[in-house]
Parts: sequence; structure tokens; C-alpha cells
Amino acid sequence: MLTVVLLLVGFFIIYYTYWISKWRNPNCNGVLPPGSMGFPLIGETLQLLIPSYSLDLHPFIKKRIHRYGPIFRSNLAGRPVIVSADPEFNYYILSQEGRSVEIWYLDTFSKLFRQQGESRTNVAGYVHKYLRGAFLSQIGSENLREKLLLHIQDMVNRTLCSWSNQESVEVKHSASLAVCDFTAKVLFGYDAEKSPDNLSETFTRFVEGLISFPLNIPRTAYRQCLQDRQKALSILKNVLTDRRNSVENYRGDVLDLLLNDMGKEKFLTEDFICLIMLGGLFASFESISTITTLLLKLFSAHPEVVQELEAEHEKILVSRHGSDSLSITWDEYKSMTFTHQVINETLRLGNVAPGLLRRAIKDVQFKGYTIPSGWTIMMVTSAQQVNPEVYKDPLVFNPWRWKDFDSITVSKNFTPFGGGTRQCVGAEYSRLTLSLFIHLLVTKYRWTKIKEGEIRRAPMLGFGDGIHFKFSEKE
Repeated sequence: MLTVVLLLVGFFIIYYTYWISKWRNPNCNGVLPPGSMGFPLIGETLQLLIPSYSLDLHPFIKKRIHRYGPIFRSNLAGRPVIVSADPEFNYYILSQEGRSVEIWYLDTFSKLFRQQGESRTNVAGYVHKYLRGAFLSQIGSENLREKLLLHIQDMVNRTLCSWSNQESVEVKHSASLAVCDFTAKVLFGYDAEKSPDNLSETFTRFVEGLISFPLNIPRTAYRQCLQDRQKALSILKNVLTDRRNSVENYRGDVLDLLLNDMGKEKFLTEDFICLIMLGGLFASFESISTITTLLLKLFSAHPEVVQELEAEHEKILVSRHGSDSLSITWDEYKSMTFTHQVINETLRLGNVAPGLLRRAIKDVQFKGYTIPSGWTIMMVTSAQQVNPEVYKDPLVFNPWRWKDFDSITVSKNFTPFGGGTRQCVGAEYSRLTLSLFIHLLVTKYRWTKIKEGEIRRAPMLGFGDGIHFKFSEKE
């Protein structure tokens, strides 16, 4: 009996040692980038989820760049990952989409577009082109200029007016609700005032749980995230059903376009349309609310920036003297030179997402390294945005630095909205909304910091304990 026990123990030790060795040294038809695979099963996920309290790169990434170089391997959320802060490699990977790589998300994000067991996060080719065109028809530059400019200004005006009637406003949460409700109305006709459900609250909770370890057991952030996702989809399904049963004339929004094309586009099922609606909300509102909050935090520490913004926007008001219109025009928006510099600088420091993700669909060769087929590639494009060789004192908020940059430098070192064929459709929508927010804020309101809050990167940018302000109208 003792002999059997010793044999079993020996077999277990040998198997465990072999398994650990295989984990630490994955199969590869070439040379893997240096790095560590972390602990079995969980990899280095916990290190990435440890919060940092700086606008700099997350320490998980920064420390490994110093140790291994700009391209290294890891394991996150149970998946082998190549992490890259190498601009040349990132540019190459973005150019290879549809050939050697495809868009990819970690499991938590993949649930966002999952339909009947199939992940839709990596849609490519015709489907991607179709969806991109559908959203651009609504929030592209032409429609922004011709139709949405006044509506966005009205939304921002109403939001700031509402904030001025409150003793204290937690900016990130309040901005998220306002932008989510407005975007849902623009894209899909959702009316927050008439709906019995609260889409923006549900959706905001869902987004907050996206960066969590995919452990689907009770009382975990991931389980709550999935529940909020299902509730949000249920609300959107009701919106879709009401639209299909409505006798109202054609509205011309994204939902109308998708419903009208269901007969000729086989991929457009009701479930998939609901997922498209959910994805459209996610892509548009998170960056706006986060950057709005960061703007106010930075304004409090840099009154000289606010002073120059006030001068620029007062000049716009003076030049409009005698005009019947009290609304911003497209030409005035484009003339906001310093405002655009402020937004660029805030986007540069914001780095809302930890990186862009792709998956190798065949072995990728680069600079002597091999990225095996099936591995995830995380491109930390934000590393270039805090590169001291490009941006002097990169963690200093300095909007004036943008006066000296040429277009080539910007295109290579500034990618807040992604790059390649997947560049964010809502980039101009976000910039316009932020510009109108700044215009109305500095010309009509005063604000006082009530609660400082703190920068919190875990790994997406957030604000621990919230950032609270008191707003009041100027006399």
C-alpha cells in the first residue's frame, strides 16, 4: 500500500512539474518574446488589476518594458498575450488586420457581442464595413455639422444647467448618464424620459464591471457585469420591438437602417441588432465621460489654461455680436484652436483603455520573434503618448506643446481613438461634444472642487471615490 501511495505521489510530482514547465515555456515554432507567464491558470492577471494612481502607464506594463523591452509575453485572464509598446510593431499589426491578425477582446469584453456561442467582436470584411458605414451615417462629420451640432449643444446646456442646481455633482457618473441617454436617443431613438427602464444606470454599471477577472460565480464583479449586460440587452430589445410595431414615419437613425436591411443582410438578426446597439453605446460614451471628468480635474490645477480658454471663447461670443443665433456654428467649432489643443493634451494623458487587442490567426514573425497563432496581442499605443523622447515632461499637462507638432509626429505618436481600419467611428462626435462642453462651461458657469478624488488606473482609467464639483451660473 505504501508503495502505491509513493508511486502516486511521484507520478503527481512529475506531472505537476511537467505541467508547470509547459505553462512557463509555451510551444512556439520559433522564438517567443521574453517575459513571464505568471501563475498557472490566472497568469499575471492580478498584477494588471492592482490599481495605480497616476496618469503614467500602468506599473504592470512599465516595469515589464524596463525588464524585457518593448515587446514581451504574459498571460492575462487565462490567455497567452504578447504585449507591445513598440510603435513599429504596433503599426505593422494594425496593417495586418484581416491577413495575419483579427480584432479580439479578452473574455469579459467578448461577452459584449456574443451571439449563440459565436463571438462577434472580431467581425471583419463586409460586416465591419457595413456597420462602420451605418454609424458614420449618423455620427460622422457631415451629420454632425448638418443635424447634430445644435442637439449636442442643447444636451450639454441642459446637463450643465441641471448640475448648477445641485449642491455637489459626481462628474464621471453624472456625465456618463447624460451622454449615454443622449447617444441612445441619437442612434436608436431611446427616450429616457418616457422609458420605464433606466438604461443609462444599467449600462454604466455594466461598463464598470468589464475589466474584471472572468470568474462567473455569485457576488463577483464579473457575475454582476453579465447580469447588467442581460438587463441592458432586454431594454434594447424592447426598444427594437417598439420600433418594429410603431406606425411612426421613418426616423433615419441607425436602428431604422438596420431594421430596413434585415431582409437583405443575413447577419442582421434581432439579437445581433441588440448587440450592435449595446456596442454602439459602449464605443461612444465611455471616453467622453472619462475625459470630461479629467478635464475638470486638470482645470482645477491649471487656472492659466482656463484663463486662455475663456479668452478664446469670449472672442467667439464677441465676434457673434449682432447675430440672431446664440448657437455655436461648425466654423466656430473648427476655429477653437486652443480648445482642440486642450482636448488633445487631455486625451494624450487620459489613455482610457489599456491597449488595443488583436489575435494572431497565423504565426506572425517580427524582429526575430514569433507570435504563435491563437495568441492575443495587446498593443499599448498609449506608451508613445507618454514617451519623453516625443513629449517633454510627458506627465505634465501642457496644451501649448501642440503648437509645435507637425501632422506626421502626431499621426505616429497620438492614437487616442485607435488606428488602422478600426479607428473609432465616434472620434469626431467625442471631440465635438467635449468642445461644446468647454465652450458652455467657461462662458456660462463657475465651478468649485468639493471632493478631490484620485486618478485610478486598474487598468482602465477611473477616479477613486469620485470627483465632485459645485457648479453655478455666472452673473
